Amino acid sequence: MTALLPVRPEPPDYEPARYAAAYPPPALEPAPAWRYFAGSALLVFASVLLGLAVNITGISQLVHASKQKAGMDTLRVDLARGTAPVGQLRDGNLIPLGTPVAVLRIPALHLEEVVSEGTTSGVLMYGPGHQRDSALPGQAGTAIIMGRAAAYGGPFGRIEQLQPDDRITVLTGQGESTYRVTGSRRAGDAVPPPVAPGAGRLTLVTAVGVPFLPDGVLRVDAVLVSQVQPSPPRPLRPGSISPQEQALAGDTSSLWILVMGLQGLVAGAVGFVWSRHRWGAVRTWVVFLPLLAVFGLMVAEQTVRMLPNLL
Repeated sequence: MTALLPVRPEPPDYEPARYAAAYPPPALEPAPAWRYFAGSALLVFASVLLGLAVNITGISQLVHASKQKAGMDTLRVDLARGTAPVGQLRDGNLIPLGTPVAVLRIPALHLEEVVSEGTTSGVLMYGPGHQRDSALPGQAGTAIIMGRAAAYGGPFGRIEQLQPDDRITVLTGQGESTYRVTGSRRAGDAVPPPVAPGAGRLTLVTAVGVPFLPDGVLRVDAVLVSQVQPSPPRPLRPGSISPQEQALAGDTSSLWILVMGLQGLVAGAVGFVWSRHRWGAVRTWVVFLPLLAVFGLMVAEQTVRMLPNLL
């Protein structure tokens, strides 16, 4: 048989109630109000910065790849059905912003991108955008395509490497058109002469400067060397687009989403700081980390929309 361990008796003078009264636990003093405020402010600031960093360097690249695939699938269907846009109008209405209108190929850069209608910051998250008041690629006149230099895939980040005589092809609902690069220019450089009647030109536009801190605009010009396609009527005349579609402009159309995201982020940060003093660090992180991540990324995405559309 197994011998039972002896039970250690309590001291004869041990009284739990008297001991607890003699040695009460220290009282927890409430944290001062400034700690809640400072902690919440720092958490909001850190969440926004982290969200911007993650969005620009990682998530934006995934968004660009996903949008490009979806745009390519849509355009293939439209080309097969013969319903791809061939002008500014479709069914009597202006083509909605973000509609895929062309496929841009630059062999020298190993670049193939779906071009969407419009040049707002939101549209250029999908990839390059066609300036709505310019000719569609392949038609007479100047076709202008803008693209980001770094964020969201940075499709135009290397167009300054293009050399004269490099070829650019653009596929639209009217077929494939070929352009020959003639040169590049920045602010202060000579502007090429107007396009001759019945001729076509393509201008690629992006930002230059430190990545994500643009200080100017780069334009690469190319002349149409293939057959000129017919040009439907263009109700949008040159210079008639909104300020948000100009080069280096931001998009404030979804400002209300940014405000809601900031409100949610501030509320979550206040709850985080309060909870950490009441529940402890582990429980607080488990509960509030997903909430702060969602609001932080929401604020970051809307902030990027308000930044220059070519960065």
